[in-house]
Amino acid sequence: MSRIFNRAERLRAIEHLLYRTPGGMRAVEIAEACGVDRRTIYRDLDLLSVSGVPIWQDQGRFGIERDRYLTTVRLNFNEAFAFYMAARLLARHTDEHNPHVVTALDKLATALPEPISGYVARTAAHVRGRALNDRYIQVLEAVALAWSLQRKVRLWYRSPRSGQVRQRDFSPYAVEPSGTGYACYVIGFDDWSGEMRTFKLERLERAQMLDATYKIPDGFDPDQYLATSWGIMHGEGEVEVVLQFSPAVASRVKESVWHPSQEIGDLEDGGCVFAVRVSEPKEMQPWVRSWGAEVEVLSPPSLRQAIAEEAQRMAAVYRTAG
Repeated sequence: MSRIFNRAERLRAIEHLLYRTPGGMRAVEIAEACGVDRRTIYRDLDLLSVSGVPIWQDQGRFGIERDRYLTTVRLNFNEAFAFYMAARLLARHTDEHNPHVVTALDKLATALPEPISGYVARTAAHVRGRALNDRYIQVLEAVALAWSLQRKVRLWYRSPRSGQVRQRDFSPYAVEPSGTGYACYVIGFDDWSGEMRTFKLERLERAQMLDATYKIPDGFDPDQYLATSWGIMHGEGEVEVVLQFSPAVASRVKESVWHPSQEIGDLEDGGCVFAVRVSEPKEMQPWVRSWGAEVEVLSPPSLRQAIAEEAQRMAAVYRTAG
């Protein structure tokens, strides 16, 4: 019994090792990690392959085909419920039919009891009913797989200003969904510009994984990289944005942490002053607009002017309609 148990543990360890190593491992490396000889590893790899684990072999290295591999995750109830909450947010922040989201939700529904499983199943059905964008799914799959394998990806990016499509080779460092809209972005190093860039996946016409590999810098942290962003727009400098909220909405403003740098001060009339430091203030415009006349931009002058001009155009529209 002990020998069978030990082999079962070793098989799980090998599976985990290969999945965690995008470039694969040699049999001697696996044997050294598991404390057995190389012939035993060859037999274990054959057994894993027969049992359905998609193992590839190339020039003496072994690895797992990530796009075909089914991961095994064991969740307790509270962990599964946390995924339910994430699934509901995911469904609210996507406007397209993503088949991978649907199948993931279907599987999650089987791990939860009623009535929660019913809500998850209905969420999956809701996403399934949206329009399918084959181009976006192809781009998302290629970028995600290239990121997991640390292989470069060729992007065909359409500029929102000129409408021109430019081809560029890119090293994905992170994929980041936007919390402020129906969008997903890839952050990484752009060979064409020689700098870090962020591309909106919805603006990519096509993506193709390349054979060339890359290494994510040891010091790269997506949270730190975006620490001064209001959403996704990164910049080297910081600009202080100061807003004054009316008493009608002050309590709502103070309920949430909108940005790591935020500072909120109370006013005598019951309102509050809200200050943050961000790299690109114009990214805050939709959020500021959402508060209507209950907020006033005190600084910077450029953001105040942009909101004021938009308010004047909106007033003109309603005067004409009246």
